[in-house]
Order: sequence, then C-alpha cells, then structure tokens
Amino acid sequence: MSKQTGWWRNWIGRLLIGIVLIINVQCAVVFLSAPEAYAPSFELSGASSEAMVRALGLLFLMWNVPYAFAAFNPLKYRISLFEAILMQAIGLGGETLILIGLPPGHQALRAAILRFIFFDGGGLLALILAAMVTRRPTQP
Repeated sequence: MSKQTGWWRNWIGRLLIGIVLIINVQCAVVFLSAPEAYAPSFELSGASSEAMVRALGLLFLMWNVPYAFAAFNPLKYRISLFEAILMQAIGLGGETLILIGLPPGHQALRAAILRFIFFDGGGLLALILAAMVTRRPTQP
C-alpha cells in the first residue's frame, strides 16, 4: 500500500469512527443537560428519573473513550477501534435482548430502545467498515 493510499484510508476510517463518536457524545450531552426531556421515554418520573438519565449520559461519555482514540488515529490505536466495535456489539445485543424481554404495553420504552438499536446497529456497521478500510494489507 502506498503512503498516499494509506493516508486516505486512515482519513476514511477517522470519518466513519468520528461520525459514531459525535452521535454518541451528542446523546450523552443531551442526557446530561436536559434529562427531564428524556425521562418519560424511559417511563421514569421525578428527581430520581433525572438522575438516572444523567447517569446514562455519563456512561455514554465513559463508553466513548476508546472511540476518541480510534478516531484520532485508527492505524496507531487499532486496539481502541476493536474495543469500540466490541462495545458497540455488546450494546446492540443487550438492547435487543431488553426489547425482546419487554412485556407488552410499554410503547414509549419500546420506541426508545428501538432508537438505540437503530443507532447502535448503524454505528456497529460504520466501525466495522472503518476497521476494514484501515486494515493493513496482507503480504503476498
């Protein structure tokens, strides 16, 4: 792989990872700054609901540390990219299991979980594509 090709592949990887990072951090920021707007979608109310939504926002920020390193340089911090892929897959799988186990009659909660599944599924695809684009070619 030429140096020019490697440079472009690294930037495509950065872009893909960066998109996922930005969406995740944006979600964290709104959960931290306006928890009262999101608590009803989790069927929560009161002061404890706002604390719970803020806690989710904090967890989203913590979760994204490897994404930031991977976005900075997916070639140098390849392990961070693989950690992000694994974390995204765990999130998607867990959300899917939560949705499957949810009893009928929780439409707002179901909709919230489906949004997470949609975004995490798209994020997982973007991260896998970033890993594929930035992989080192095999030697013949």
